[in-house]
Amino acid sequence: MAISSSLFILIAAITGIVLAFEPISDKLHSFDTINLNDVSISETVTVLQQKYDEVLTIEIDENDFVSADVITLEGESQTFYINPKTGDKIGEIIEKKPIFEFATNLHRSLFLKSTGRFIIGFVSLLLLLIAVTGVLLIAKRQGGFSKFFSKIVKEDFNQYYHIIIGRYALIPIIIITITGVYLSLEKFSLLPKETATHQNIEQKNVISKINVADFKVFKETSLSDVEKIEFPFSTDEEDYFFAKFTDKEIAIHQFTGQIVSQKKQSLASLGSYYSLILHTGKGSIIWSLILLLACFAILFFIFSGFSMTLKRKKATTLIKNKFNKDKAEYIILVGSETGSTFNFATIFYKALLAIGKTAYITQLNEYTTYNKAKNIVIFTATYGEGEAPVNATKFLKKINKIPQNNILKFSVVGFGSTDYKEFCKYAILVQAHLQLHENFIPISPVFKINNQSFSEFNNWTKEWSTFNKIALKIEKESLLVSEKNEQVFTVLNKTEVNIDDTFLIQLKPNNKTTFVSGDLLSITPKDETRSRLYSVGKTDNTLLLSIKKHEFGLCSTYFNSLNTNDEIVAKIQTNEKFHFPKKTKEVILIANGTGIAPFLGMIHKKSSKTKIHLFWGARTKKSFEIYKDTIEKAIENKSLTTFCTAYSQEQKEKIYVQDIILNHPKLIAKTLDKGNCIMICGSIHMQKGVLKSLEEITISYLKTPLEKFEKNNQIKTDCY
Repeated sequence: MAISSSLFILIAAITGIVLAFEPISDKLHSFDTINLNDVSISETVTVLQQKYDEVLTIEIDENDFVSADVITLEGESQTFYINPKTGDKIGEIIEKKPIFEFATNLHRSLFLKSTGRFIIGFVSLLLLLIAVTGVLLIAKRQGGFSKFFSKIVKEDFNQYYHIIIGRYALIPIIIITITGVYLSLEKFSLLPKETATHQNIEQKNVISKINVADFKVFKETSLSDVEKIEFPFSTDEEDYFFAKFTDKEIAIHQFTGQIVSQKKQSLASLGSYYSLILHTGKGSIIWSLILLLACFAILFFIFSGFSMTLKRKKATTLIKNKFNKDKAEYIILVGSETGSTFNFATIFYKALLAIGKTAYITQLNEYTTYNKAKNIVIFTATYGEGEAPVNATKFLKKINKIPQNNILKFSVVGFGSTDYKEFCKYAILVQAHLQLHENFIPISPVFKINNQSFSEFNNWTKEWSTFNKIALKIEKESLLVSEKNEQVFTVLNKTEVNIDDTFLIQLKPNNKTTFVSGDLLSITPKDETRSRLYSVGKTDNTLLLSIKKHEFGLCSTYFNSLNTNDEIVAKIQTNEKFHFPKKTKEVILIANGTGIAPFLGMIHKKSSKTKIHLFWGARTKKSFEIYKDTIEKAIENKSLTTFCTAYSQEQKEKIYVQDIILNHPKLIAKTLDKGNCIMICGSIHMQKGVLKSLEEITISYLKTPLEKFEKNNQIKTDCY
């Protein structure tokens, strides 16, 4: 659906970007506008009748510009913008610029008149359906609507920002599409017809003629409430003033000032009015900017959607099987949502063929009988909360319906991310279902691979090969990540590993590069497909990293093996959401363990006008030794106002950084109440504890939930 309509959506989005500037351009005209709430109809009518020979209409547009159609004292018919207080002419009527005229026609009808209007209306409906289904897919992926705004696991650029931008552009896009469809229905006269007529209102007997300036309805109604006023064509008693409001139209006796009749606008008319305002942004710079950003978002969705589709198509396009399914000894079944799991399955398939084995690869949904098969290997991802990927939804039902004539040994390999609660849940379900069938014999428990780790995949391959007494050679080249934007860094200094297996390493980029504390260093271990990210501190144009060495950690072991003047290849990723705030008087930094790294850079460069309070948690006092010089120098230079520590293993009762925060409730409350910022870096477990402590303080001292400050971007987090 998205692909078939993409060209028209592209045209609508590009012209929408152009047209978003029209109301902004109109609004920025240098007319001396007056607050129309302070001007009554009576005032304006009076000054106009005094200044001009005849007044035909007064009109107020979406920008609150007041125009008048008059006959001047010289007998000329003119229409122009006026000062509603004085009646003076202040400008000519704004004419539509050629670029906006062109964009409007292309946007509305593709220059195809009625046919084009139908196409655009239909495409608006399609875009609405795409937006709604997109919401459902995000909710499904995240595990329900309650988790709609929960953390997104960043698998690749297009996937990540397609979801992130989609969540925030959702409401404007839905408004654009609904109003677009509504306006199209109006153009084709498919809305209920206007049936309302003027209803006569009983009048009081008034003999004397009243001056227009004294009309009660004119004196009590401000110009901001009215859209248009039509003056009587003649002095005949049957000719009336007509005042049009958003929701009604009234006829006013030109001599008595009494309301003669009234016609209420139908729901269809009101819908048309508000649809036009919401669809075009007329009269509002802020809403026009929102529409502008929404159109840019639509362009990005087209690009990212195509990119993901092509990537998925390329990854899920199965290579031509060399052997028939009924002649193959090894059957490989794949369940994949984005296509990445297919890459691993294909490598495994090629490795079997390379050593002379007969193998057959297909999707889980294509499961059927296999006459000569002895082994089935299943590679599957998990979608949402333990659900099957799109090409595996029929598999579990087929297991029960399609019997196998021979005994099959099976292995299940699950792909996923530990960032999700239901890590590899579908793979576990597949394993459990197969174990219930007497014709399937498990070789091993489910093997789970986190974040597409090639080393974990390689470990499984070795285990599987050993059990089956064959030697597979895995070709990894097709999985390796792009080297785009990578650069060389030189090791300037590295500390010894401390009691917590932690060390500091200082790197200098060989070429000029721009970065700040809080940005990320991305490095991909040899033979791996997924990068590791480290939050960096910037000190004297060098990168400072704090790294905990893990026994089997590829990156941490690699960093620890480096010596001074060694060179590494990595790339810097901007992490703007965790940059030190530029305009703030006070900042609280909270970290545990190696999460202190970006803060070491922040206190190194800190503005003299900003007070910084650093709360840090570790295991013992000896954990502090590698950071001691930097912290003490910052305190001495007064770039660090407060430094508080929590050591969990220095006393019987464990104390964590979230505990010492509770000892400074007034500082926390004052910082947030004055619009300042709190930054948190470290483990996810610590983050949860810290947020809980902050919530206690904001509720107790400010009577405000922490969520309010999070929405104001006063709480910045970079936790892992």
